[in-house]
Amino acid sequence: MIERILTIWAGGGWVMWPLLSVCLMLFIVGFRLWLDLSGRQFRRLSEATWQRWVRQPEQAEGEVGEIIRYTRAGRTGQEISQRFAEVVVAELPAIERRLSTLGALVATAPLVGLLGTVFGMLVTFRALATGGGGKITEAMADGISQALFPPEVGLCIALPGLVLVHLIRRQKQEFEAFLSRLESYTIQHVRKTLPPEDRSAPPAAVPETLVVLTPSQMPA
Repeated sequence: MIERILTIWAGGGWVMWPLLSVCLMLFIVGFRLWLDLSGRQFRRLSEATWQRWVRQPEQAEGEVGEIIRYTRAGRTGQEISQRFAEVVVAELPAIERRLSTLGALVATAPLVGLLGTVFGMLVTFRALATGGGGKITEAMADGISQALFPPEVGLCIALPGLVLVHLIRRQKQEFEAFLSRLESYTIQHVRKTLPPEDRSAPPAAVPETLVVLTPSQMPA
């Protein structure tokens, strides 16, 4: 069975080895990122739990607890929003970079497969050019195999990769939505604890006084 698989694999030519490398990198990067996001604490927390932690930060635990304690250090809604923006900058760009790498690998797999098609056609044309005997049939069969098999393998790698990218992007969006809900609830809670005079909006800017000069005050 293994020998048959290796024989079929070798029929695709040398392009199969770059395809294997792309496949390994794609699924290693993808599954590591998927497991990282799947294991995030916010996915296991109920809404009542993290809301209680916002009200009592000293009881908060884990990654979400660190975010809550850091953002609760802000004294006003504006300071809390700034701290949440810092959390977003610290967390999301790293996820987006790994997603971009994953997307590039997904796009690379079919292209490497098409490269196999080009080289397979070259082998076929070379066999036709040399001509003669049964060797031409064998050479053409090798060329056709190299032309058809790598694109199929590239697509078989790319399609599960697209599904994996979709699942990871949805997890990233869930994390963003959680941070947004956490920020909104934290700001609402902090504003409730402020004195009434601090809850009101700042007064509007007073326009500069317009000085009207009388004719006698105007310069000659």
